[in-house]
Amino acid sequence: MTVITCIDDLKRIHRRRTPRMFYDYCESGSWTEQTFRENTSDFDQIRLRQRVAVDMSGRSTASQMIGQDVAMPVALAPVGLTGMQHADGEIKAARAAEKFGVPFTLSTMSINSIEDVAKATRAPFWFQLYTMKDQGFVSSLIQRARDAKCSALVITLDLQILGQRHRDLKNGLSAPPKMTLSTMADLATKWRWGIEMLSAKRRHFGNIVGHVKGVSDAANLGAWTAEQFDPTLDWDKIARIKDEWGGKVILKGIMEPEDAKLALQVGADAIVVSNHGGRQLDGALSSIRALPAILDAVGDQTEVHIDSGIRSGQDVLKAMAMGAKGTYIGRAFVYGLGAMGQQGVTKALEVIHKELDVSMALCGRRRIDELGREILKIPADFEGRWAD
Repeated sequence: MTVITCIDDLKRIHRRRTPRMFYDYCESGSWTEQTFRENTSDFDQIRLRQRVAVDMSGRSTASQMIGQDVAMPVALAPVGLTGMQHADGEIKAARAAEKFGVPFTLSTMSINSIEDVAKATRAPFWFQLYTMKDQGFVSSLIQRARDAKCSALVITLDLQILGQRHRDLKNGLSAPPKMTLSTMADLATKWRWGIEMLSAKRRHFGNIVGHVKGVSDAANLGAWTAEQFDPTLDWDKIARIKDEWGGKVILKGIMEPEDAKLALQVGADAIVVSNHGGRQLDGALSSIRALPAILDAVGDQTEVHIDSGIRSGQDVLKAMAMGAKGTYIGRAFVYGLGAMGQQGVTKALEVIHKELDVSMALCGRRRIDELGREILKIPADFEGRWAD
């Protein structure tokens, strides 16, 4: 059996095991994929300062995100179609997160439904909401998340229209997969995946199919979804959704200081510096480059979290040392899920935790709240301040 020492090990197994359209859905960005690539390469430009002769005993990676105790400041990000990476994928990822002691975020576009995940877990999870034109459906999702005892609502702000995702278009991405000659040839080499999917609880979007009038299968689901993302979303609508939810709200997709300040005005409990993993506006800054200016804009008035590009515990360490209060992993846990199911998600979390713990110690720090920019070497041109 392959010895798993890093996230890339899980990625290689995931690629061998999972049908191409779902692997590409995970491992791709929009248009030229410049932002997708720079999300990770920009982390590599930040260096760490090694310290010696410092007491490294009694270390802890424990922290809090929006007042919730976490084993490390890492949450599982909302990822659509997770249940097509591995049978019952959302349930398995949620169970792994619960056991490890980190938050799990369920996507609106999940395969397993809110109710499926709630039934399979004990710890409250977070629910990510896409705003749709059908306001009745949005309200029903909010109520279902409330009934499931979800402890936070994560509102994604950067998907009013769909980015130019060329690989998804070329692969004819769908759930379940469309049976073209190319798809069938690919599936024939992924027989283990196919056998497991036969026993899956669901193979459609569980939060939508059966909950929207006239949407009962993949054919009418695709047509409904294509026209439902709400291009009229504005801050007034966000404020109304926050009031309707009545609990903690995290706003995801903030990349500019001006938007961060507007998020403060609607009372966000946290904001997520995120470019949707490079899958929306290609050519946008990487999230880690955008982070400093947003931190300057909001100070300590709300928690600032970050996703997009985090593939290691060192990436978590760098983001936290720069001032973030939490991080999210998406592709990193999906690689594990696609490779080995729940065990793979656990392994991804173990790898990141180990890297975070060891790197923190070698930087002379024992606790998350001791992290600061003094442990980093940041390139002079890194701050994301560009000429207008």
